[in-house]
Amino acid sequence: MPLKAVVVVIVHDRRVVLPVEERLAIYELISLHGHLMDAGAFHRLDELFTDDFVYDLDALGYGRLEGAKALIDASTALGDGNPLGHHVTNSLVIAEQDGLVRVRSKGIGIAADGSSGTVVYEDLIRKTASGWRIARRTVIPRKRPLQP
Repeated sequence: MPLKAVVVVIVHDRRVVLPVEERLAIYELISLHGHLMDAGAFHRLDELFTDDFVYDLDALGYGRLEGAKALIDASTALGDGNPLGHHVTNSLVIAEQDGLVRVRSKGIGIAADGSSGTVVYEDLIRKTASGWRIARRTVIPRKRPLQP
């Protein structure tokens, strides 16, 4: 009988088991975001997000976008102001007791003029009939080093 690998994540002194296959699916979901957004593949947003997702850009001054139409409209309006590349690194997957998963990642954006910026993505991921999807993404810009 083959062994099934699992990852144990400690959350508030409770052990939550998340199978490696689920963890890998979540990492791929997080990676897919940059590829689809950079390509303008808005017709594939259902591969990333739940139907009722919230994309919180308050800290960047763009408010909270609710649903695909709002994200598409904002991205289209920003036009050439969109990053050339969304690069996600250092993702931490934290399974919650209620079946939800939180992911905290570092993001690097490269602008058309060559400048760059960095953010923290705080995602709430939910399992749907189609697989893991982002239910809420909060984008927090980093402007100062060693900022808690």
